[in-house]
Amino acid sequence: MDTIAIDSRLSPQTKDFLSRKARLLIGGKWVDAASGKTFPVYNPATDTILAQVAEADKEDVNRAVSAARKAFDTGPWRSMPGAERGKLLWKLAALIEKNLEQFAELESVDNGKPLAVARVADVPLTIDMFRYMGGWATKITGETIPWSAPGQFLSYSLREPVGAVGQIIPWNFPLLMAAWKLAPALAAGCTIVLKVAEQTPLSGIRLGD
Repeated sequence: MDTIAIDSRLSPQTKDFLSRKARLLIGGKWVDAASGKTFPVYNPATDTILAQVAEADKEDVNRAVSAARKAFDTGPWRSMPGAERGKLLWKLAALIEKNLEQFAELESVDNGKPLAVARVADVPLTIDMFRYMGGWATKITGETIPWSAPGQFLSYSLREPVGAVGQIIPWNFPLLMAAWKLAPALAAGCTIVLKVAEQTPLSGIRLGD
């Protein structure tokens, strides 16, 4: 296995994260790929290896989908009051904010963008998205519709979560685009299978923590 090169300028927290084995988060547990395979993630600025990440294949996807569906069918998320889902999304935003510097460092070394940009754009906008969608969790309502003779009959619509949602994240704004997909689906009561970009998976893995 090729040697991992960790930039000495990174914070101790980021160095510690990069030194750990990056696994798959399935059913609330960090697990190796079923095949045991990993692949290298490169720092595009130096072409050195940042980390070895578990290489998911068909069996792992099936396990993840099954876990997400089970969580949707039997877990509390879909039936949890919107206010409670909102509080948890706000808590997630607060945790990201607490670890803003580490997320910014990961986006910078993994994606190649300037650290200053990740600090003022990628991570703060991610935090804002979770807070914004946390507010929407209490506002996803149906409609009452009069029909026939006005006021004589009423029908109504009820919005419900659709189930386990598959989400594929591109490489250019890894953390922010994950938030764009995760936050609305979570606010609506769905469970998720998230496929991060293989070129830039590190901030998504840290978000799983």
